[in-house]
Amino acid sequence: MTNTSSPEESIYTVVGGGAIGGTLAAHLAAGGHPVQIVDTDTAHVAAIRQHGLKIDSPNGTLKTRLPAFTPDEAPDELGPVLLAVKSQATEAAMDWVGPRLRTDGYVASMQNGLNEATIADHIGRNRTVIAFVDLFADLVEPGVIKDGGIGTIAVGEFAGGTSNRVCDLAEALSHWGTPIVSDNVSGFLWSKLAFGAMLTASSFIDKDMSTVISENRTSMLELAREVFAISDALEFRLEGFDAFAPDKYRRTAPATTVDDAFDSLCEWLAGQTKTRSGIWRDINVRRRPTEVPAHYEPVLRIAEQHGISVPRLRTMVDVIRELEREEAVMGDHLMERIA
Repeated sequence: MTNTSSPEESIYTVVGGGAIGGTLAAHLAAGGHPVQIVDTDTAHVAAIRQHGLKIDSPNGTLKTRLPAFTPDEAPDELGPVLLAVKSQATEAAMDWVGPRLRTDGYVASMQNGLNEATIADHIGRNRTVIAFVDLFADLVEPGVIKDGGIGTIAVGEFAGGTSNRVCDLAEALSHWGTPIVSDNVSGFLWSKLAFGAMLTASSFIDKDMSTVISENRTSMLELAREVFAISDALEFRLEGFDAFAPDKYRRTAPATTVDDAFDSLCEWLAGQTKTRSGIWRDINVRRRPTEVPAHYEPVLRIAEQHGISVPRLRTMVDVIRELEREEAVMGDHLMERIA
């Protein structure tokens, strides 16, 4: 463990107070830690100020009061930052965060995808914390988030190893779950990219995630294995989380093991209060671009650099773009393009 210290008596600033950021901010506050939210959604900020932030979960409702700002109103100096914006907004968010970050501050990417390199380009590797968050939540209206329940969090140093500050961050986040301090957060992130490919493809069909994945196991399996091929080339040791055990989907795994893994995964997904993916919600409810291209275009570039063929992942991204542009209609025919 390195001696990188944690800023004393600092306010945690959550940049992006939506599904992930809002949930974590509320639990930081409930755990007694000073925290503030910065978000570009003026209606969301106004609702938090007026009524507080409400998190509905299977364990009940958590309602908390905490400061909320738009970027123009936020404090000029920031200590530790939990970045929870959509992946495609990382660059713009860091343009805003970078000049305000104190010398003892850092940025933890509490996002989906591979965003740490972009963060490090702005503030340096030594001020970048790599993190993994498996959180099933939706912002259902301004000031109100529906959280599916406790998942997995892992934190470490992007420059390598662990430190006092990531241990402190893990402790601060423990009101939501049991964060893992790890020197292999990349192993979690690449495992989630494999799982995330399944969830992405599940949004091709207007049914619950558990149903689509169960009914299209061969396509889902091949998507995950294309991600495995890339992570293997990078020599990452994949980590399991929640109901996803990556090694049970390997080509070397017996067919019965694969089927059992799908059974367990789909049963777990069916038991979640959030039955559709955030990608499905972006396309059908919010009518906005998804994070999928931002998540998987870096993956496709790495595959090309290593000479790895990933036709299904490329098709997956193409289909999502077509759905975003309303050039395609959801249905089994889209899954056939993966198969």
